[in-house]
Amino acid sequence: MIFSVSPSSLNGTVDIPGSKSHTIRAVLLAAISEGKSTLLAPLSSSDTESAVKVYTALGAKVEQGEKEWIIEGLGKDFKAPTVPLDVGNSGTTMRVAMGSLSLLKEGYAEISGDHQIQARPSQPLADALTELGAKVVSINNNNCPPYRIEGRLSGGKIKIECKTSQYLSSLLLACPLADEDSEITIPLLYEKPYVSITLDWLKFMGIKLEYKDDFSYFKIPGRQNFKAFTRRIPADFSTATFFLCAGVLSGNEVTSCGLDLEDTQPDKAVVEYLRRMGAEISIHGDKITTKASKLQGIEIDMNETPDALPMMAVIGCFAEGETRLVNVPQARIKETDRIAVMCQELRKMGADIEELTDGLIIRKSDLKGASVEGHHDHRVVMSLAIAASQAKGDTSITTAEAAAVTAPEFEQMMQSLGAKITPQNI
Repeated sequence: MIFSVSPSSLNGTVDIPGSKSHTIRAVLLAAISEGKSTLLAPLSSSDTESAVKVYTALGAKVEQGEKEWIIEGLGKDFKAPTVPLDVGNSGTTMRVAMGSLSLLKEGYAEISGDHQIQARPSQPLADALTELGAKVVSINNNNCPPYRIEGRLSGGKIKIECKTSQYLSSLLLACPLADEDSEITIPLLYEKPYVSITLDWLKFMGIKLEYKDDFSYFKIPGRQNFKAFTRRIPADFSTATFFLCAGVLSGNEVTSCGLDLEDTQPDKAVVEYLRRMGAEISIHGDKITTKASKLQGIEIDMNETPDALPMMAVIGCFAEGETRLVNVPQARIKETDRIAVMCQELRKMGADIEELTDGLIIRKSDLKGASVEGHHDHRVVMSLAIAASQAKGDTSITTAEAAAVTAPEFEQMMQSLGAKITPQNI
């Protein structure tokens, strides 16, 4: 599908959907809990549906209503699936499910995903799970999915470098159910706030563990259990990023509703990034309003917020001087190499932009309509759509269907603000 986008002002209010990160963790925990759990206001998107499909294949029962999901869990003693598991495009589901599958008492599981997932390395996690007692093998022997997983976590001591926080989150969600205690030393960790989301859930579930404040060490007692729960899913700051940023551009004013700045999601930092650039922002309860502002380029350390890089690269095009997005090398191993891709596509629109090994330099630019590629990456597609709304002339964006990974109603949300955005099937 292609998005055709023409210049337009964006004004109004949008309700931000539930958090993908929270929803996937909630599905996992409910699926391997004892009893029925209720998820209130979960995100329904292709990524979260992937999590549902994986844990349904393991035997969990899921009733998906419009505003709540009821999940009957398996407890910790679940059986191997009878078919290979497919996570689609969901990297989070891939990594956390690898941990869950390492709890199998008998049999084995195979897990894979689409072409992007099969190019995303997960070997440090596979090796860590193997050291802890399971056996996790890259079927194609290339350190990437698909993986074959058998055996069961027995616990132990490991050291792991986490160039994605998903490795550590997977271990933290699995090790409480291991047969013995586990100790994890982490000499390198990117995206720390995503680990905070995991720890928030474990605390909510009553799980016992000890850790250093800098997340360099964890001790996790084994033989614990997850119990059924009811919890509301917070709105997604990663999706809100596009609308928070859209609001500060010329002619715009956008109010994003349902956001909780007390939540642990890292992309809430975008509010502070925009303020540092000179944006006019007001907060009233769970509503954040961003208004057209004169922006100034700054340097932003984005190590904890790699998902915000594509949209912040667009914002850099409209800020005076130079904007530097740095210390985010892991952005190269997301759904795409987002550093290279955003540089490539924004250049097509006339951006003065260059790559760093760990980020981007962007200078104020007059963007023009162009034919650009979304690279099957939801955050790239949505960022380019915002850029196109401010460009001179019409823009077409390929692989627009990717937006449904986290924001299946993105097009409608944009249209409700006045965006001239039209999907075209090809």
